[in-house]
Amino acid sequence: MKGWWRNLQATQRTVVGLVGVILVMGALAWAAIPLYDLFCRVTGYGGTTRTAEVESDTILDQTVQIRFDANVERGFPWEFRPVERTMDIRIGETGLAFYEAYNPTDHVIAGSASYNVTPYTAGSYFIKIACFCFNMQVLQPGERVLMPVTFYVDPEIVDDPDVIAQGLNTITLSYTFHPSDLPADAGEAVGTN
Repeated sequence: MKGWWRNLQATQRTVVGLVGVILVMGALAWAAIPLYDLFCRVTGYGGTTRTAEVESDTILDQTVQIRFDANVERGFPWEFRPVERTMDIRIGETGLAFYEAYNPTDHVIAGSASYNVTPYTAGSYFIKIACFCFNMQVLQPGERVLMPVTFYVDPEIVDDPDVIAQGLNTITLSYTFHPSDLPADAGEAVGTN
């Protein structure tokens, strides 16, 4: 009788251990994306930009060319393009650029923009103050909008030996729009137009 009881206790410990492992693995999988996103924002890894509330208080005489790139996910029907392809700004100077999006369809479509900066080493020095990419965009049928991005290149970039070694003179800001689920009130807006 004691052997049977020991086997039952061993089985219960194994089951509890397996459930614990499954819960830990599930928690790690759930936390992986937000933690990776946080890591990229803090370090600029993969060309992830940083954000700021205010403009830079230092403007250098050195200039850098900002190149603007626009893409849409395959099958996403929007037309999306930068208004200007390039802009020369002084390091630390606040720049304002616009992207244009157009919904050529006969229905409301929502989209969210992912973004990065190349070369990747410049990501942590490219600072966005305001950007259309911070929020989901909803376009009505036939609607065309101009979407702004306000930014500057952190003057500390000139002190980074990795960036200097690359001879950085051009930074590319690239956006890709992806479909998003429509918010509940998006359909109501169509009836008021």
